[in-house]
Amino acid sequence: MCDLLYISRSGYYAWRSRPTSQRKMANKQLLDKIKVVYEVNRGCYGSPRIYHEIKDEISCSLNRVARLMQQHGIRAKQAKRYKTTTQQNENHPHAPNHLAQDFHASQPAEKWCGDIILRQAQDRLYVWTAAGWLYLAVVIDLYSRRVIGWAMNARMTTQLVKDAFQMAWRQQKPKPGLLFHSDRGSQYTSHEFQRLLQLYHVKASMSGTGNCYDNAVVESFFSSLKMELIYQTVYFNREEATTDIFFYIEGFYNRQRLHSALGYVSPQAYEAIYQQQALVI
Repeated sequence: MCDLLYISRSGYYAWRSRPTSQRKMANKQLLDKIKVVYEVNRGCYGSPRIYHEIKDEISCSLNRVARLMQQHGIRAKQAKRYKTTTQQNENHPHAPNHLAQDFHASQPAEKWCGDIILRQAQDRLYVWTAAGWLYLAVVIDLYSRRVIGWAMNARMTTQLVKDAFQMAWRQQKPKPGLLFHSDRGSQYTSHEFQRLLQLYHVKASMSGTGNCYDNAVVESFFSSLKMELIYQTVYFNREEATTDIFFYIEGFYNRQRLHSALGYVSPQAYEAIYQQQALVI
């Protein structure tokens, strides 16, 4: 082999007996940590989130993390393209778009947004179980991006979105003047749901027709849920899916998953920082 490659035998044996360099050992240690963080977070983290997760524990740069991930084929799960399928009822009036894609809020319970996970069946974007479809409605607080209300049911009714909204209301008990943004789906434009908003003195806001960017925060949550959980699992019944989604929302998304919009902290941690600052003031 040495003759074929035009190298000396002494040089070959010297290379074999040479100890592993400190750089290689450091890269191996870093790669092992990257793999752990990647697996713990359901394979959904790319290099920026992994870097922010480990940078206080291991000295590294974002470029180094990205390079190691690329070399070893470690990549975040990718979302599919959005397709609008909101079912509107032309007999129901719709509210103006008061939110106007301003997803910033200065405090919790200032702006909420909600939606139902619903897409075309050929894209397998419903929550499918062997027992049939399961529909999920959520309410997200735009300050912390935390899912504060959610409801699941085999039928996509107005009661579904009411249950999610009322759960959010019980959690935060906002003051009058809260802004609630949704799409123009028939569940949200229904007289029943609009009366609920009026009862709580909530200002309604609705997206433009077929414009997913008007409710981008909820769309982003649903994209994460589908890529990190639903696409990876086969459910035999609705109870299994309900339990799994509950633990994803309350155990992972709200408490653990890092959000780039929040400076790479979890929604619950972001709210805790707000509460600490409020106590100081």
